[in-house]
Amino acid sequence: MQINGIDHVELYVGDARQAAFYLGSAVGFRLCGQGGPETGLADQRSLLLVQADIRMLLTSGLTAAHPASAYVQRHGDGIAVVALEVDDAAGAYAELVARGATGVTPPRTHGDADAEVVVAEVGGFGDVRHRLVERRGDRSVFLPEAIEPLPAADGAELLAEIDHLAVCVPPGQLDDTVKHYTEVFGFAEIFEEHIEVAGQAMNSKVVQSPSERVTLVLLEPDTSARPGQIEDFLRWHAGAGVQHLGLRTDDIVTAVGALAGRGVRFAGTPAAYYDDLEARVGRVDAPLDRLRDLSILVDSDHGGQLLQIFTESMHVRRTLFLELIERRGARTFGSGNIKALYEAKERELAATGATPAVAAGTAGGVGA
Repeated sequence: MQINGIDHVELYVGDARQAAFYLGSAVGFRLCGQGGPETGLADQRSLLLVQADIRMLLTSGLTAAHPASAYVQRHGDGIAVVALEVDDAAGAYAELVARGATGVTPPRTHGDADAEVVVAEVGGFGDVRHRLVERRGDRSVFLPEAIEPLPAADGAELLAEIDHLAVCVPPGQLDDTVKHYTEVFGFAEIFEEHIEVAGQAMNSKVVQSPSERVTLVLLEPDTSARPGQIEDFLRWHAGAGVQHLGLRTDDIVTAVGALAGRGVRFAGTPAAYYDDLEARVGRVDAPLDRLRDLSILVDSDHGGQLLQIFTESMHVRRTLFLELIERRGARTFGSGNIKALYEAKERELAATGATPAVAAGTAGGVGA
């Protein structure tokens, strides 16, 4: 079984057209496909958005019985499927189930010899599934017949690919989740850390596929400290889920400037953060005044530097948000990165005065 990368992510949303409008007009994604009753998807509406190597499928249920309807009712808008590109979907499905994964959808072939796509699904974490995708022939065809391709408008591609997904899990589930991905999916644990910030604390472990193309940053609250943003996410989201999607860019200054101009709101950073920035991370090849104006954070590890920034959540429950990241040699996720996320998100929550609006409850355990 070879996992080559992330083929796409599928978001279950209350209104696919509304979500597509924001991601298109503000974040720069292009509408490249659509599916619904007219293409054989009787009880859903799906829109395919693309930017460089990033593919997002937005799906809304048209009936109460559709899984997207139940997901949105329980969790709000969020990433429900992380699709993995594999060489052999049927073989990967059989191997994963044999190793202990929960089989959800057996392999099914779509299309013909010109463009054939084989898909299958297994459980991941919480209510999030992994779709195994094998593509043969014309790889530009997303899903033959079900998703109708649309002529995409031209535009600058400011974002390049999915860098990582950050996943929050309930207390006590971190080690089991890591074990699930190392023993079942063959990932490696590449980093771990205990982070304490302002009386709050969390545990973090990072798992990565052998191809190094799929990275999950797993976060678990430390219940011995006072509650913080991880507990807030788990409460508002009603269980484990993707907290943020990290999107890599080759030029974060240009990307953030463009997205901010289109209305994307980013988490702010105190101006004092930049006063001793180069003393902490070394010389930065970017104008410090511009980094300060845009609230871009900088961190370093043994490989080099990375520049990053986090958007405010665009969802009513204030759960899922985006990260823009430019890697300049840095490969890992150091304490500076995670603490910067923690502190930036805390400032956002404090500024909005947001309060949890969702009843408590937990999603299923690992592999559910």
